[in-house]
Amino acid sequence: MICNQSLKHRLSLTALTLLLTLSLGWPATLQAQSQGDPVLNEEMLWKMSMVQAPVASPDGQRLVYGVRTTELALNKSQTDLYILDLSLQKSTRLTTTPSSESEVRWSPDGQWLVFLYSVDGQMQMHRMRPDGSGRECLSAVPGGVEGFGLSPQGGHWFYLARVRMEPTLRDRYPELPLSSGRLYDQLMHRHWDRWHDGTYSHVFVQALRDGYPNGKAVDLLENQPYHSPLQPMGSSSEIAWSPDGDWLVYPSKKMNGNQSAVSTNSDLYAYHIPSGKTQNLTESNPGYDTDPVFSPDGQHLAWLSMARDGYEADLNRVALMEWSTRSLRYLNTELDRSAYELCWAPDSKSLYFGVYDQGSTKVYAHPLASPQHSSASTATRSGRKGPSPRNETAVRSWIEITTETAQYSGLLAIPHRVTNKAESKTTATKQRSNHRLVFLKSTMLRPSELFVKEPLRSAPETPLTHCNDSLYSQLQSARFESSWITSSDGKAVQTYIVYPPNFDPKRRYPTLIYCQGGPQSMIGQAFSMRWNFHLMAAKGYIVVAPNRRGLPGFGQAWNEQISGDWGGQAMNDLLWVTDSVRRLPFVDAEKVAAVGASFGGYSVYWLAGHHNGRFKSMIAHCGVYNLESMFGQTEEIFFSQWDMKGRPWDRPKPASYTWFSPHKTVDQWTSPILVIHNENDFRVPLAQGLEAYTAAQLRGIKTKLLYFPDENHWVVKPQNSVLWQKVFFDWLDETLR
Repeated sequence: MICNQSLKHRLSLTALTLLLTLSLGWPATLQAQSQGDPVLNEEMLWKMSMVQAPVASPDGQRLVYGVRTTELALNKSQTDLYILDLSLQKSTRLTTTPSSESEVRWSPDGQWLVFLYSVDGQMQMHRMRPDGSGRECLSAVPGGVEGFGLSPQGGHWFYLARVRMEPTLRDRYPELPLSSGRLYDQLMHRHWDRWHDGTYSHVFVQALRDGYPNGKAVDLLENQPYHSPLQPMGSSSEIAWSPDGDWLVYPSKKMNGNQSAVSTNSDLYAYHIPSGKTQNLTESNPGYDTDPVFSPDGQHLAWLSMARDGYEADLNRVALMEWSTRSLRYLNTELDRSAYELCWAPDSKSLYFGVYDQGSTKVYAHPLASPQHSSASTATRSGRKGPSPRNETAVRSWIEITTETAQYSGLLAIPHRVTNKAESKTTATKQRSNHRLVFLKSTMLRPSELFVKEPLRSAPETPLTHCNDSLYSQLQSARFESSWITSSDGKAVQTYIVYPPNFDPKRRYPTLIYCQGGPQSMIGQAFSMRWNFHLMAAKGYIVVAPNRRGLPGFGQAWNEQISGDWGGQAMNDLLWVTDSVRRLPFVDAEKVAAVGASFGGYSVYWLAGHHNGRFKSMIAHCGVYNLESMFGQTEEIFFSQWDMKGRPWDRPKPASYTWFSPHKTVDQWTSPILVIHNENDFRVPLAQGLEAYTAAQLRGIKTKLLYFPDENHWVVKPQNSVLWQKVFFDWLDETLR
């Protein structure tokens, strides 16, 4: 798969400028930074503060948010609460406790902050005044609380707790109290990193009196062996109160065992507190329905919805239901971009949602008062490269709010208050909306901070927190650019190229081709604590990260192309991008490595048998190695069944198992490979990594295995993560440099 196209058609503007700098003496657009300042290292990464999503006071004038810090020597992370006065744009620390506060909420009257805190190892509901005084424990739920939410009127709370629905083997055989066996007779016997233990996460509703739980708690799934919220990583954010406090909407996939393993059909259920009756709101939709949010006036319910059962990467639509009539429509289907987060304006006249878009995320508004906005169509989408949305010139019912290349999350829309009479007379104030947007914003080079802006595309984004400014002021920063590189079928692949601090275009750098996981998970501007492009660049590597076929943000057709074609066009994209960057004058073509996790690990294993000498070194973390054995080892069978287009024993046998499994081409492996895998990874189980390691060892290939007995598909414990980084870079030093 050798590229024969002219180089000038396959490089970004900056790369061409660098080439011309060498050949013609033109000034380069990338300037080397000053020497002497430190660059990012593994330990510094864990000195960073991680700002968490905020919650606004009822009047919208104060924000409470968590900040997570890490004591690396203690191998412990800690979250403390801060309160931000928006009029002063000043933060004050509220807590310095031994354990973390979580799930903070404002009481409806704004007099209390309510949150979860550990009592004897179990999370219980607590409260304190907004100045940190008057702290007290409110609940004593047996087994503890996994999440909660307060009704808008303050008369009830819901909480999440585990309920045992099935006896243990020790219950059945009390004469064997020291036995450790588990017995199963259906699938979903384990999920993500947890074996099924006979308990289920249920939603409970209970009255409150003066803030304290009062009376009997009602289990909304009583005697039902189903989970809510959705497993394995569901949270209380998936459950919505109606503004009048009469309804509670929760998601559940009311099936279990083998049926649950092959289906994504979750529904939203509305529980009516006065009557105790439950209604299925989404029975007609066969795919995922998640993350409901009521409009503040109670007239609409919005949520995220996928149309097809068994397909976890379907277009995530914004569903909008008129609550009184239960009439339903979808807002973003013509946008051809999946949504990921919803937020209502305080006046209920606009619904905001985030979308994945061409290697970044953006925030859009759907105005309910005026459903057609011609100004939102082609003007906000001009200059686009690569795949385009359907019906690009049609009049849209959504407006693009953000313009920066960033990752946006934690969206809040808060009332905009005029602070004084003089301000109310200014031209700027007259042009303001009646509310503002607050959000977390990150890039691949910096973790999230809180920002605020008017809900106008042209409005600036003003930082509210500066938790990591001091650290970054001392660092030489890497930098990145977005390039479009032509693939084997003539289509452009959006690719991030990350340059080291003090980048010198006259040097030749070792280069990492980053293979994204998912498989349908866009390379965007999220800041990772493990696959950190800033850290990789600080170690002296060029990092190349292609948004290859099969990723969201480039239209649903681009996203779906990978299903049934794992070893096809997606791998061509990686190879053609690799060929392009190897021709860059600042890339050492003899020192290129392929690295990746999950599907990215699969990509590394597949490339190992097909790269024809392109890669000198390889690193695969929790990668899929054998597609046939993977089908029987993973837990969410619907994923493999959809993406492989069937089961390995089907007749005719799906071609994916024959043509695209990396284990079929181990005889072509030549490059050194580092295999990383974890004991508690049930999504891509440990056996996949062990098979790959064994095969490489028996082939006589230089190989190492890094194994974590206490991690799942990810590596999240601080010292484990630092060890992961050190072994990662030691391997590259040993095999690439």
